[in-house]
Amino acid sequence: MAILGVDVGGTGIKGAPVDTDEGKLLDERFRVVTPQPATVDDVVDCIGKVAQHFNWTGEIGCGFPSVVKKGTIYTAANIDHTWIGVNAKELIEHKTQCRTHMINDADAAGLAEMHFGAGKDNKGVIFMVTIGTGLGTALFANGELVPNTELGHLDIRGREAEERASNRIRLEKELSWKDWSKRFNEYLVSIEKLLWPDLIIIGGGLSKSFSKFAPHLSVQSPVVPAQMLNEAGIIGAAMAFSHPEI
Repeated sequence: MAILGVDVGGTGIKGAPVDTDEGKLLDERFRVVTPQPATVDDVVDCIGKVAQHFNWTGEIGCGFPSVVKKGTIYTAANIDHTWIGVNAKELIEHKTQCRTHMINDADAAGLAEMHFGAGKDNKGVIFMVTIGTGLGTALFANGELVPNTELGHLDIRGREAEERASNRIRLEKELSWKDWSKRFNEYLVSIEKLLWPDLIIIGGGLSKSFSKFAPHLSVQSPVVPAQMLNEAGIIGAAMAFSHPEI
């Protein structure tokens, strides 16, 4: 089944048609820069540009950096706060004239990894964290998604975890891999004490640099890099249509 997957991130909005049965892109992905500030009208216009680029008339699955329930946006950590309370599904459908399904962006990446990547055939409790502008999280229990966990906002030393251990903070503070790894490891240790996952998957842009920080991680759970890389969010967003309960 071909669905247009769109991944809305803090720095870029990316999309491509996806074969959801095979977990593969059917065309080269198209990217536009996320507007700053990422206001409602401007972001919807960008999503419209992605659909227009592919002359898309079918269904759209959209991964969004927020708690998303039945198409409505409930939080806005890495987008403009004017999004809170907005029914994004309706706005995107009006803009593109395409039936749309919304999903949290980290949940989308997690779906892709669980079906086609590092989490495939793994049962038990699987925790995925995407490292980028913030820390996105996805949680699975026996293969089933627990949506909108948002554990990147866990309190660590009096601050939200993503304000200490995201890639944005690593770059802003010019932290060495070792120094940043200590912060990120502290976050994973806190997660382990809460959830005791059977597997931790590291996704997002920093998954490509896994070998640089993995030696500094001390959690007991196995930790592996994501396999779908930058395609995970797009593929998982397209897969959202198979999870209408979200």
